[in-house]
Amino acid sequence: MILQSTRVWVLNNWLEAQIEIEDGKIQEIYPYGTKPVDKDYGDKRIVPGFIDVHTHGAYGFDTNDAEEEGLRNWMKNIVKEGVTGILPTTITQSEEVLTNAVKNVAKVVREGYEGAEILGIHFEGPYLDQVYKGAQPEQYCVKPDVEQFQRYYEASDHLIKVVTMACEHDEGYALTRFCVDHDIVVSQGHSGATYDQARMAIAHGAKSMTHVYNGMTKFHHRDPGLVGAAFRFRDVYGEIICDGNHSTYDALNDYFTAKGPNYSVMITDSLMVKGLPAGTKTLFGGNEIELYEDGSAHLTDTKGLAGSTLNVNKGLQILVEKALVPWQTAINACTINPARMIGVDDRKGSIQTGKDADLVVLNDDYSVEMTYTKGKEAF
Repeated sequence: MILQSTRVWVLNNWLEAQIEIEDGKIQEIYPYGTKPVDKDYGDKRIVPGFIDVHTHGAYGFDTNDAEEEGLRNWMKNIVKEGVTGILPTTITQSEEVLTNAVKNVAKVVREGYEGAEILGIHFEGPYLDQVYKGAQPEQYCVKPDVEQFQRYYEASDHLIKVVTMACEHDEGYALTRFCVDHDIVVSQGHSGATYDQARMAIAHGAKSMTHVYNGMTKFHHRDPGLVGAAFRFRDVYGEIICDGNHSTYDALNDYFTAKGPNYSVMITDSLMVKGLPAGTKTLFGGNEIELYEDGSAHLTDTKGLAGSTLNVNKGLQILVEKALVPWQTAINACTINPARMIGVDDRKGSIQTGKDADLVVLNDDYSVEMTYTKGKEAF
């Protein structure tokens, strides 16, 4: 099959090009008009498939629910916003709940499903700071524990690829070291770390930060905190929720300008209320949340932000049109950067020969015309 468009995102440029797909891979890239095509998308943009490495759920399903069909339905439908790769993300809860959650993901991966590819699991909590826990249930936040985490890791069939934790509570950086030794990304988040503590965690192998600005020590010019570390250490990845609610457009611009094009990672941090009507109330980690009209989800008792219902294609629009982030930086944040962060950039994240044919066709309003997962039309 051959697709073509006058705007194909290749090597950080819009090219007039054709993409030949065979056996789920990008077989060849030709100049526009070289060969007869199966689908001509005119001037619609073709970009790599989006990868969301921090997302709890959607359509009434939460990763912690441990329901096979809920997970399958999520994967089948999330392609409609251009997502082709995903890390279902847990929230702090009891060991029983978290064990069942990761076992469920592993079972679905083994038995098969349709839609976006499950690239692993993001294990957010329970190793979080009590003060910066956000919407995570305080009663289940515990100190990092290698033996306990090993049980989770085995239950997940080694699918855990990212762990969010407050590394300042990791005695001797024992869990950080374990994760590094097993190629698991340690992401500092929900953390009360000082700038110096954040730097030491990086020195021991932490390579990312979770939803920068949110759930972490703030920036002050005499006390830079974890936000200051995210800005300073430009070769450490940093997730950021690009919905305009968790961070203003100007704050997004500041972050992406400081971070540059290669280490910023757009996430949705979406909750199970994504895709449901405004006003919906449900439980998230045992706490009641409500979906607001602007797409944000809030705890009903404190009114604090609990997460988002962002679509990745909408996040791309916000970065380019509202936050005025350059195309290269914005597209990288939802494609090659997350792929590189979790070690799948050899097959995901860019339009290059030999890689999986995960592609998104975007209209000028950033709506998704079509998503291809390994060369197949996904909806």
